[in-house]
Amino acid sequence: MKLSNYSLWTAIVTPLTHSFHVDYRTLTSLVHDQEDAGNGLLVLGSTAEALNLTLEDKKKIVEHVIAMNPKTPMMVGVGGHQLEETLEWIKFLESKNIHCYLMVTPIYAKPGPIGQYQWFKTLMDAVTKPVMLYNVPGRSAVAMSPEAVEKLSSHKNFWAIKEASGSVEKFKEFLKAASGKPVFCGDDSLMPDFALAGAAGLVSVASNAWPKETNLYVKKCLDKTFDDKQLWTDASNSLFVVSNPVPVKRLMFENGKLQTPFMVAPLSHEDMSDAAVVLKANEQVRNWFQRNSK
Repeated sequence: MKLSNYSLWTAIVTPLTHSFHVDYRTLTSLVHDQEDAGNGLLVLGSTAEALNLTLEDKKKIVEHVIAMNPKTPMMVGVGGHQLEETLEWIKFLESKNIHCYLMVTPIYAKPGPIGQYQWFKTLMDAVTKPVMLYNVPGRSAVAMSPEAVEKLSSHKNFWAIKEASGSVEKFKEFLKAASGKPVFCGDDSLMPDFALAGAAGLVSVASNAWPKETNLYVKKCLDKTFDDKQLWTDASNSLFVVSNPVPVKRLMFENGKLQTPFMVAPLSHEDMSDAAVVLKANEQVRNWFQRNSK
């Protein structure tokens, strides 16, 4: 599958049963929803609570999605801060039929430009598939270094960047450092601004709840026909009123897409006691889609 054909990648949630186990039946349904919308699949990103899952669960999730033989490409998240453990995870993934990787800045350790370069290069040397590097300082506690990215941009496995710092100026820095490789927006609400600055697409939380709607949103942003910025800003922000993915799982539960709104510890669905804000956003996005998909 040609990765360049996909401007929207859904950072798919991990559905849980009432006994807090992975709900594979629902996961199958969610993957089909993304296929039907024509969205790429990001499995085991931060929206999937990947760092909270057991290694065994993560392996089973990857194997389950691969066994479905989805019609859209599958990217798998690579995160952490212990190098040997991360290389072991990569070794497992390299034996599977996936299409690409999302590699995030090491969490907690807060490495500088040299440490980041050495980390990413070691991981990228160990794989045979394209890599999207991920800047998300709100979760990793350190911003990805444009200097490190520039040094990595000639690596044979360097494919793209996901920029989720919330800054258009930072996006422009990475666009320059990437030496012509695609840079994706990592914040749903900022897609209109990032598209104007040269984004290749979006890696999305919102498309879990609104697969086709978000696909149209991205297309309209990229072809410069989008004119409902406030509506989508408000709707996207409703999914971050508490820690992601608590709000989007709550909305998907309310919409009958998930059996439960449950989270993997230490996250808790009880941190969102009222679904009113996401239900309002849901109504607005559905109405917008009806108006714009005719």
